[in-house]
Amino acid sequence: MTEYIVKIQHIERLTHDVKRFRVEKPAGYTFTPGQATGVAINSPELRKKRRSFTFTGLNQDPFLEFTIKLYPEHDGLTKELDRLVPGDELVIGIPWGAINYKGRGIFIAGGAGITPFLAIFRDLHARNELAGNRLFYANKTRGDIILEEELRGMLGDDFINILSREEADGYFSGHISGELLKKHADDLSVQFYLCGPPDMMKSMTGMLAGLGIDLKAVTMDL
Repeated sequence: MTEYIVKIQHIERLTHDVKRFRVEKPAGYTFTPGQATGVAINSPELRKKRRSFTFTGLNQDPFLEFTIKLYPEHDGLTKELDRLVPGDELVIGIPWGAINYKGRGIFIAGGAGITPFLAIFRDLHARNELAGNRLFYANKTRGDIILEEELRGMLGDDFINILSREEADGYFSGHISGELLKKHADDLSVQFYLCGPPDMMKSMTGMLAGLGIDLKAVTMDL
């Protein structure tokens, strides 16, 4: 298995439980926007604690970027990642993943499920090809929204937020529904992109099937 040891260059807190990590980029390392890789901490006791995280930067960046939701209450890798500082080392593998851009469409994300779409949106925006895509983004509260300002700057009115535990002007309350999609999507015969927690994925695939959408037109990690 191919592995690379990379040093953390920068860490930034984005929300109360999300941090952005920028690390060294191995020479010649490339990925397709939407892909992920295995990540571990380079220490004897933690190298076996490996999880997959999505690249959220661009191929032309001189670094690799990961935007990671942290669970300090769980005895897992993200608890250890939360303790790291610039200069610490990670072990990463080769890129992999089923999510990639197949044409203009509707993106549905829940919480940290936005991460593969960040790379896709940034790549399309850099090439001036983002117009025509729409994002439905579900979170519990406004404080949980990852990079809201950047997403709004890129997507404008095509950035639709849904909050399940907070009511606020300019945000829909509750959960993503078929009625919401039909009302705020111009065309349902487009590509769909789906990423979120397992329960949400199950609910959304059922909802899309109920709308008569062929699941062959839905891109998601299986």
